[in-house]
Amino acid sequence: MALSPARLSDREIGQRLRVSRQVARLTQADAAEAIQVARTTIVAIEQGRRRIRTRELQELAFRYGTSANAILRKDAVHLDLVPQFRKLSQSGDRATDSAARMLTDLVSAEVELENVLGVDRSRNYPRERPILPGDVAAQAEQDAHDLRVWLGLGAGPVKDIVSLVDLDLGIRVYVRPLEGRISGLFAYEDAVGACMLLNGNHPIGRLAYTVAHELAHFISTRREPGVLRADSSPRSREERYANYFARSFLTPARAVRQRFAELTAGHSHLTRRHVILLAHSFGVSREAMVRRLEELRLARDGTWDWFQDHGGITNKQVEQVLGASPDQEQEGSTPREVVPPRLALLAREAWKKAFYSEGQLARLLKLHRLEVRQLLDGVETEKHEADEFVELPR
Repeated sequence: MALSPARLSDREIGQRLRVSRQVARLTQADAAEAIQVARTTIVAIEQGRRRIRTRELQELAFRYGTSANAILRKDAVHLDLVPQFRKLSQSGDRATDSAARMLTDLVSAEVELENVLGVDRSRNYPRERPILPGDVAAQAEQDAHDLRVWLGLGAGPVKDIVSLVDLDLGIRVYVRPLEGRISGLFAYEDAVGACMLLNGNHPIGRLAYTVAHELAHFISTRREPGVLRADSSPRSREERYANYFARSFLTPARAVRQRFAELTAGHSHLTRRHVILLAHSFGVSREAMVRRLEELRLARDGTWDWFQDHGGITNKQVEQVLGASPDQEQEGSTPREVVPPRLALLAREAWKKAFYSEGQLARLLKLHRLEVRQLLDGVETEKHEADEFVELPR
């Protein structure tokens, strides 16, 4: 018995099978052995020159860790970002592979929800700015300033950079706990656009910096994948540009100088209290704030190291200055929700219309059932309050 090609062509099915096999890290010989055919038959199936049979599809889907329904479904998305990151010489490790698979799964889930609901992701991308010869720090500072102007941000702090990237630029951004020392990943595919995955285990200030760092790659080297590690030192011009850009975007020079002058007026020394208040104002980590002061010549080189050698700037000191725990230190600067605003709205609407159950959303979005229930909190009230008066015009 052969499968009907009514929904997908043999070529489309073959392409999806090839991607699923590669994601499962199996060879064509492995696939051939699974359904007891020659390897050339697998080649023909993946190229769309030989129609796959029902039994073969079921067997291969099982071996690939997916389902026949997922492969055949028209609105299913078949994407694999892992090979992009394996090309990076320093990134071919298990933690990076795992993070790249998570990013692939989350992008695929969001696109599937878009397809089911019949909506498109709006891309508000600024033009790409290649890194030029000369002073990379000066270009990064200028590019960061220009992007802030283009977004209408002015010189003030960026209080919610995740929502800014997600909603204002149309970049797909996700926050999940990641293994190892990975701070974040960035990738670009024509079919789905730009996407980021951030380490939700990191403090809010560091997470905001990671977003800005990956945003720099989006601005300068959009089609090159990037992995930011917490323990890496920038060696290439691209990484140094990204670091300068991140600091410039989050802590604009003019705004920092102005706030610094206000806080230190009449003082002869930079104190821990100054650092805590400045970091809180701009929603960045204490270290990032001091490094920026050093860069702007508002503090001597080595100031952060001096603080570290003399007891550091502790969480207890932060609580004494701000009257809040370090977890609340930058409250509102970057949301800790694992599902970004737009994806949360898509998931709620899909559940409201009974396209997916709680369990299906949990599997699709890689969440626990409790997290899905929190995500769907209040949807029942929205359903009961539905009225023609508040119906959106089309």
